[in-house]
Amino acid sequence: MNNILEMQNISKSFGGVHALKNVHLDVQRGEIHALLGENGAGKSTLMNILTGVLPMDEGQIKFDEKVYAHPTIKQMEAAGIAFVHQEIHVINDLTVSENIFLNREIRNKCRVLETKQMIAETEKLFSRLGLDIDPKKMVSELKTSEKQLLEICRALYADAKLLVLDEPTTALNNEEISHLFEILETMKKEGTSFIFISHKMPEIFAISDRYTVFRNGEFVSSGLISETTPAKITADMIGEEYTEEDMYEPRQLGETILKVERLCGSGFADIDLTVKKGEIIAFTGLAGCGASELMQTLFGVLPVKRGNIEVEGKPIHGKIYQFMKNKVAMLPSNRKENSVIPDMNILENVVIAEQRLSRKSPIISHSKEEGKYNRLKEMLRIKAGSPLDPINSLSGGNQQKVFLARWLNTDADILLFDNPTQGVDVGAKAEIYHLILQFAKEGKTVIINTLEIPEIKKVSDRCVVFYDGHIAKIFEHDEIEEKAVMMYATNAINAAGGGKDGE
Repeated sequence: MNNILEMQNISKSFGGVHALKNVHLDVQRGEIHALLGENGAGKSTLMNILTGVLPMDEGQIKFDEKVYAHPTIKQMEAAGIAFVHQEIHVINDLTVSENIFLNREIRNKCRVLETKQMIAETEKLFSRLGLDIDPKKMVSELKTSEKQLLEICRALYADAKLLVLDEPTTALNNEEISHLFEILETMKKEGTSFIFISHKMPEIFAISDRYTVFRNGEFVSSGLISETTPAKITADMIGEEYTEEDMYEPRQLGETILKVERLCGSGFADIDLTVKKGEIIAFTGLAGCGASELMQTLFGVLPVKRGNIEVEGKPIHGKIYQFMKNKVAMLPSNRKENSVIPDMNILENVVIAEQRLSRKSPIISHSKEEGKYNRLKEMLRIKAGSPLDPINSLSGGNQQKVFLARWLNTDADILLFDNPTQGVDVGAKAEIYHLILQFAKEGKTVIINTLEIPEIKKVSDRCVVFYDGHIAKIFEHDEIEEKAVMMYATNAINAAGGGKDGE
């Protein structure tokens, strides 16, 4: 066995709570190793110990034949470990090439930046990886998927021996994921090792060589991907036999609550859609298809260029506050940029939207707010300590539940969820979809935007497929099948002579 990494008997506690209990992980040279577990299983804690962000209480780390008793960030970076986090950490106010060379800039003898050389080196890297991104472009102008690829490229340029990839495909479409996997396979052949953290079973089985599963901070299992199954791994993750249950239940729908006519905005045009009270609608399509932009326009984040939005027969105009007053709420994609308020604690992150609606009230009752939080915490099964703990103390999945609680706390009737299970483990994902069905039973209207077609089938009454800013097709629940949806999402239906079938 030719291991590049051996982590043995690693333990870590926070305030008496065990985050890791005597776990181990080994990674071989030139392999892609899947590190799996539900949110809060200890994966991120272990990776933060490996990269020197957190000290371990007990254990030993051996990397590239060298033992590290008390690793630091600088030591592990110098050793050849790079961590590509799930949350995007590129700097919007710098160019693409400046992000690639951040903290390792090329300078001349007078310490002046060699900008042209850095641009040329970036072009060479992108050419090798087959990426079409302008090195001189400001990062703020990039799409989210391009920012994700940029962050991965920055780690690749560092010539790391081991790359930790935490949910690297979250913002990528199918074509970009395939391209990324081609890059990983090429680098693996060159001897680079990877720790691949993901909740997407098809990706895990497509790209990984071996796997390790953690549950509740403890080691559960490890082995070859070729010798296990998605059901077995999922059972190891959640501690019980997992079944792909069909959650969907037909319901009696109410009157029309949301009506969109000839709506045009940023990234979409001529959208006509009616949604009924208690209905669950799923938007889907390739990244950049216009579905996310439409959802943002339905919440006042983006402006209406032309057309009408009506809620319960009343035309709605203006910005976010006007939509909130009319009982519309939105859970945005990309938690780090659009949801997390890092300077506020968990409770403050939950109640801030409702406080905006009740801003005329001169008094804020902390006990009432904490009571509301505790009810939502129980309903959503949020794993958290004190409501006064920092929001960043929670795992990604539990943060997502906190932001879901934020909007439920406004008592909205129309819930817009943009990629609600982004970076969420299989158990929490099932919980969120059960909640969506429960909201619909209670008469709330839910619109979700997601690329995960099997999940759409589990919960939605209808699936609206977008292509190039237009509605390409609307499927009823019984018609939703992955192949059929992708035919319209990729416009393959036109290539096959089927023609556009919008509604």
